[in-house]
Amino acid sequence: MRFLRRSESSDQAGQTAVDTAAAEGADGAGAEGADGQSRPHATAGKGRATPKRRDAEGKRRGPAPPPPRTQREAAKLAKANRPSKEDRRARAAERRRRMDAGDDRVLLPRDRGKVRAHVRDIVDSRPHVIGLFLPLAALVLVAALIQNPIIQQYVTMFTFLMLAVMVGEGTFLGYQVLRKAREKFPEEDIRGLGTGWYAFSRATQPRRMRVPKPRVKRGDNP
Repeated sequence: MRFLRRSESSDQAGQTAVDTAAAEGADGAGAEGADGQSRPHATAGKGRATPKRRDAEGKRRGPAPPPPRTQREAAKLAKANRPSKEDRRARAAERRRRMDAGDDRVLLPRDRGKVRAHVRDIVDSRPHVIGLFLPLAALVLVAALIQNPIIQQYVTMFTFLMLAVMVGEGTFLGYQVLRKAREKFPEEDIRGLGTGWYAFSRATQPRRMRVPKPRVKRGDNP
């Protein structure tokens, strides 16, 4: 009977040794990888959720600065945030370039749209007597400064004659532009007075000073 008891005790001791070895083997497997090299033990979680990127960036930025309390502080803040002269000049030059190219995003409201672009092409396709309006105004100013009755009389007669020619040409140009625009864009609501005046004002400007710049040559048939 003692022999049997000793066998049971030895069996229990052997089972305990096997369990201990298994536990150590599990720890060893966690510490060693498949290639036999040691691996660090897994770290426990930090116990909180990872913050979102915008929340973390907001915390790094810090609180918003207080608003200005006086007019002097507001002017100082505006001056500090104002772009430099070089930046303003670069922006103005870029805007001017895009206006000359006819970009609708920077053009004035009166110049936007495919109808107005077609009107400009019709006006720019040939020279006009109306284009002498500014030189004629300069001539009248010079004659008024000379104080010579004979010269002023001739200049006045020539001015009235040129104005009559300009009115006649401007009226014909307005009808012509309106007809061509309505033929090309029948789905658009094109007003006669506004379109005619736009063509007239475009024709009175010298070709080099027109904005947007002419995109057709003289003699073309747009």
